[in-house]
Amino acid sequence: MQVPSNQLSAQLGKGLRSLYTVHGDEPLLVQEAVDAIRASARANGYTERSSFTVAGAHFDWSAVLAAGGSLSLFADKQIIEVRIPSGKPGKDGSTALQQLVSSSVDNDSTLTIVVLPRLDKATKTGAWFAALDSHGVTLQVDSIERAALPAWIAQRLQQQKQHVKAGEEGQRTLAFFADRVEGNLLAAHQEIQKLGLLYPAGELGFEQVEQAVLNVARYDVFKLSDAVLSGQVLRTERMLNGLQAEGEAEVLVHWALAEDIRAMKRVKDALRNGRPMPMALRENRVWGNKERHFERVLPRISDATVARLLHSAHAVDGIVKGLKVPEWPANGWQALHRLALQTCKACSNR
Repeated sequence: MQVPSNQLSAQLGKGLRSLYTVHGDEPLLVQEAVDAIRASARANGYTERSSFTVAGAHFDWSAVLAAGGSLSLFADKQIIEVRIPSGKPGKDGSTALQQLVSSSVDNDSTLTIVVLPRLDKATKTGAWFAALDSHGVTLQVDSIERAALPAWIAQRLQQQKQHVKAGEEGQRTLAFFADRVEGNLLAAHQEIQKLGLLYPAGELGFEQVEQAVLNVARYDVFKLSDAVLSGQVLRTERMLNGLQAEGEAEVLVHWALAEDIRAMKRVKDALRNGRPMPMALRENRVWGNKERHFERVLPRISDATVARLLHSAHAVDGIVKGLKVPEWPANGWQALHRLALQTCKACSNR
């Protein structure tokens, strides 16, 4: 049974199930979800806990099955946690998980929690995951995207009885906070807690947040695409600077930028050949946020502009591999900045 992550508390309030599966790539949110399940379990008499981490293809699943099928030695009820960091239990693990599910159905004395990373569509169709989903509660913990980060920060501040000023100044404060912690939710949580220690309950001004919150942002090269296609020049610059400071490979950053430009060219060609937009996007494997950006950008960006971007991407490909190109910076990161800003401005609403 699929349950949205923001409805976990409501589900736990209706009564514990014997099996929970939590999967997602955001460690803070996954851990908070598991902690909430544990707390509810302890309140219902589950006082003993056994934890197993599946490491490698030769993991001994017999210990997990034995724990799941036995009564606790020291308590009436027990919690069994199975963590699979790779998200791939393997053939033996698949069989063991299905056996674990079967034994948990009629075992009211054992609560089983399975913790996984974010799963792709193919993994979710596997027999072992289908068994977990059909016989228990499945919780998909999604990451907090940049657009939703200010609201998430405001909600967390509210939980410790703090809030920013109303209106434009408050939105500026939250945007500044989000810029400082983007891509590093655990550090964001710590910075919010720090504000709770430094200042009393009530209203927080911009100056207080500016002085207290460290710059702990971490950037993902694959999130750069969202900033560029959204036409967010300042965010694009900030992400490129962050990626350079973190030692990201220039070739990988170029690949991310060039792949979007090549995809634009392919979809534009398909549209010119009479393909409807949804079909052209699907055939060229454009999904999710990128699909929405393409739907906005492509109808108004000219073929000549896409051709210029493609030529620029070709030039920068040589620069990041050590070649010199006339009228382009010799430095790879400077060339990447120029390519990113060209693409960003072409995709801008202005």
